[in-house]
Amino acid sequence: MARNSLLEYLASLRRRGEDIAFIEQRGFRTYSCTYSELARRAEAYASDLAEHQVKKGDRILIMGDNSANWVAAFIGCLMRGAVTVPMDRIAAPDFVRRVVVQTGARVAFTEPALAHILTNMDILPLDAPAPTSPSAQPQRPAAQAPPALTRADLAEIVFTSGTTAEPRGVALSHGNLLASIEPLEDQIRRYQRYERPFHPLRFVVLLPLSHVFGQLLAILIPPLLGATVIFPDNLRPGEILRTLRHERATVLVTVPRMLDSLRETIERELEAEGKLEKFRSDFAAVEGKHFLRRCWTFRDLHRKTGWKFWAFISGGAALAAETETFWRRIGYAVIQGYGLTETTSLVTVNHPFRTGKGSIGKPLPGLGVRVDSSGEVMVRGENVAAGYWRENELEPVTDKEGWFHTGDVGEQDAQGNLYFRGRQKNVIVTPAGLNIYPGDLETALRHQAGVRDCIVVGIENGGNAEPCAALLLKTPRDDAAAIIQAANSELADFQSIRKWLVWSEADFPRTSTQKPAIQEIQRAAQDKFGTAAGDAASGSHTVEGVHDWLSRFLQTRAVGTGAKGGIIQPHDLSSLTSLDRVELAGLLEDRYQVELDETAFSEAKTAGEIEDLIRQPPPHQQPFPYPRWARRWPVRWLRKIVYHLLVAPAVRLIAKPQPCGLENLRGFQGPAIIISNHVADYDSGLILATLPSRLRRRLAIAMGGERLRAFRHPVEKNPFTRLLRRVQYVLLVTVFDVFPLPKHAGFRESFSYIGELVDHSWNVLIFPEGEVTQDGQIHAFRAGIGLLVSRLGIPVVPARMDGVHELRKANKRFAKAGRVRVTFGAPIRFPTDVSAADITHELENRVRAL
Repeated sequence: MARNSLLEYLASLRRRGEDIAFIEQRGFRTYSCTYSELARRAEAYASDLAEHQVKKGDRILIMGDNSANWVAAFIGCLMRGAVTVPMDRIAAPDFVRRVVVQTGARVAFTEPALAHILTNMDILPLDAPAPTSPSAQPQRPAAQAPPALTRADLAEIVFTSGTTAEPRGVALSHGNLLASIEPLEDQIRRYQRYERPFHPLRFVVLLPLSHVFGQLLAILIPPLLGATVIFPDNLRPGEILRTLRHERATVLVTVPRMLDSLRETIERELEAEGKLEKFRSDFAAVEGKHFLRRCWTFRDLHRKTGWKFWAFISGGAALAAETETFWRRIGYAVIQGYGLTETTSLVTVNHPFRTGKGSIGKPLPGLGVRVDSSGEVMVRGENVAAGYWRENELEPVTDKEGWFHTGDVGEQDAQGNLYFRGRQKNVIVTPAGLNIYPGDLETALRHQAGVRDCIVVGIENGGNAEPCAALLLKTPRDDAAAIIQAANSELADFQSIRKWLVWSEADFPRTSTQKPAIQEIQRAAQDKFGTAAGDAASGSHTVEGVHDWLSRFLQTRAVGTGAKGGIIQPHDLSSLTSLDRVELAGLLEDRYQVELDETAFSEAKTAGEIEDLIRQPPPHQQPFPYPRWARRWPVRWLRKIVYHLLVAPAVRLIAKPQPCGLENLRGFQGPAIIISNHVADYDSGLILATLPSRLRRRLAIAMGGERLRAFRHPVEKNPFTRLLRRVQYVLLVTVFDVFPLPKHAGFRESFSYIGELVDHSWNVLIFPEGEVTQDGQIHAFRAGIGLLVSRLGIPVVPARMDGVHELRKANKRFAKAGRVRVTFGAPIRFPTDVSAADITHELENRVRAL
């Protein structure tokens, strides 16, 4: 069905009603937005634009993290007939300002943390979800009726160049975007009956919304299916696997690099568990078997992603054949698309079950695709961009016959499948006049066991070029020279690699879509080897290595100005606070897509030690148990019965606690974090016995993670002792709903679990001192409580226990009435701009003052 504009297509949002459109992770919380709420937010943003006199054709910048509000702002711009200018959140400030000048944008949707980049503009905030009501938004007057739009009207201008080049905007019309959706819409209708067992589909989207492929898979395709889109807040492979499982995801939309990282993560875990050799044997044995047989063979791996998960959608770059084979053979569908911003993202899409090996698919209906005599892929059709934006005018992107020259080299087989061979502009022309395609050399290098990743670039040689390989090795022990020699044995003589460098940073510099920054890598190779020719050489060159990255981080964040004064230097990180280390570890894991050993990271003193941790995967350890079954209704009813029959009578008989300050909790519903000093092992029972029932009924209690894991996974050799330990674990979880809060490694997963509890309206009891005090005094609170409170954004109820230490000191089993008191303070809510360290200090003072 032909439509005049995207607004007609998006008019179906309200028909989806209360179906969940978006789930976004922020900090340790998860927020949801329904389709009807999305429509209301879009109308509110359109109203804001009307108040700023925005009219049809005006350019509006959108810059921020992936979120439901980003999508609502995008739709709100369409409702005003405005042209959106989506911008990468990580774009350099100077680049952003040049884009603003070139487009003439005077209004921007952005986050408060980014507003300082945009000067002399009207700023409209991308409102963060309200902590107490995720869907609540300020009431605004209704937007005016949208102007008449046609397929020829511009919808957005997408800028694709890097931070050093002159910004180049690709202008996409409503017709360009619709031409990419409509063929897929027809295909979806044909297969929709097969989707019903998986409904509702849940897409985990890692691509930024500032890129067209991200918009296609997060904004435009999901409404066709009534699907839910999930935006994770980090790119750690282990966390992505947990998200797939916990959110019952169906599809992961990502770039090839993430699929490589996930594969490496799984293989490292198998190796640590001593199962890698068996996996490789099974992997070879199932080749050519039915996919159900393959799923059953690798059922343990499918448990890691959840049984509802079945497909990867990869875009942004070509997927390595080995990675595609890996995921297909263990029982997943791999859908690969090919396209550029100038072609509104998609040109070809492969069929998940019928495709040539290594193919990037067949052209979408209505598109003309051909490979010319030089091997260049050319595209013609309505999805080809309206033009390049040049000073309020459009410069054509096609030749006189309407063909867009992609600059990509490819091949097409008799069935129409397209095969990507690399970028034409990256073709290396040797002094002998022979063409070398970097992709061929990279394939040979990736066949070698010691190569984690590689990039082949051309370096100048007397007006021509020769190949140079930049290598990321799996371990420092791998022999680069042997790797090059083995790769050359698979290549023709004229393709031989005679120059290489071992990349000394833990990863290549990358763009926002995780593509390697080729120009930076090429610059490093040129600096290393210059124009001199010669025999094989090896070396290394650092472009913003870990040391440089840490220097920039420490300077821009101004952390660690301790007793000695000044900014901490990367050669001596011993003065970093625990909060600084938590933030730094998260940023490093996102940057390098690794899981760091938290215990070792907490002890790292220099940038070199941190780089070693990035290169070496953390040792395998027994996971902490997170008993989600404790929140199911049969266990909750059993807990209630046991509490009233056993726990409450025992506490009242032994301690006779007197509750104080209950007037501070009058009418308070939660969820909240309840904190208290820690004087005895039975402190939890005292809190339970004195809390109002409305808070007690949904209360989970944090317990030392290492201790709880020892109950769940006992190491004793005596079978009876092991059984007793496990029984103790079941009783603790069933009666008190305890969960692990580790002291050393693994606390971030614990924080995420606490966020999950809060999302389901559960209260959490934490003892911030971390251990029972022996002298009865209140000791310093651990810094993690401040970080947790700042990320959750919920009230904190302070509590203090008095009289328990005196009871223990006197070695008495029973207390007199009124000797043990539990005092509750008024709930505290902290503003978002208060630091975690200040929150920790304030909470400690509040408990002391009770």
